[in-house]
Amino acid sequence: MERITTYIHADDPISRAGVASQLRPRPEVRVLDSGDVEDATVSLVVADRVGEPALRAIRTLRQRGTSVVLVVVELDDAALVSAIEAGVAALVRRAEATPDRLVSVIRSAAAGEAAVPPDLLSRLLNQVGQLQRQVLAPRGLSFAVLADREVEVLRLVADGLDTAEIAHRLSYSQRTIKTVLHDVTTRLQLRNRSHAVAYALREGLI
Repeated sequence: MERITTYIHADDPISRAGVASQLRPRPEVRVLDSGDVEDATVSLVVADRVGEPALRAIRTLRQRGTSVVLVVVELDDAALVSAIEAGVAALVRRAEATPDRLVSVIRSAAAGEAAVPPDLLSRLLNQVGQLQRQVLAPRGLSFAVLADREVEVLRLVADGLDTAEIAHRLSYSQRTIKTVLHDVTTRLQLRNRSHAVAYALREGLI
C-alpha cells in the first residue's frame, strides 16, 4: 500500500509535533517535513479556531493542489461555512482527533471524498436551507444540494411511485434507484425516503 504523503500546518510547533507523533507510526501515512509541502497529497491544518490565519493557510494549501483536512477546537456555524468555502475537504474536532480518526479522514481526502461529522453536516445543511428560504427563493433561485438525477427520483417518490415504477419511468435499473435514494438519505442524514422527500420539499429543492 502506498503511503499518503501528509503535511501538517499548525498554529504552534507543539500542536504540529503532537499530531505528527500520532501519525508517524501509521503505515498508511508518511508525514512530511515542514519544507516539503509541495510533495503533499493531503495537508492537515491544526488550529484552535477558524480565524483568518487558518483560512489563509487553507487557501494557500489548496492553491498548491493538496486536499486539506481541518483539525479545530472551536467551530461555530459561521466558521463552518467559512472553512467549507475556503476549500476544506474534511473536518475533525481536536477532541476527536485520534490516530484512527485522522487516518480515516486523510484517506477520504486523498480519495477526493468529503468527510464531515454528521452533526456538522446537519448544521451546514441548515445554513444552506436558510440561505435558500431567505435569500435565493424570493429571487426565484435555488442552491443545488441535490444532483439532477436525485431531484428526478425524489420528485417521482413524492408523486407516490414505487422503486420499480421510478426505474421504468427514468429507464434506470431498480438497483440504481435504490442507490440514489440511499446516497441521498445517508448524505443528508435522513431516516428514509419519506424523510428525504419532506426535507427536499421543505427546502425548496424539488
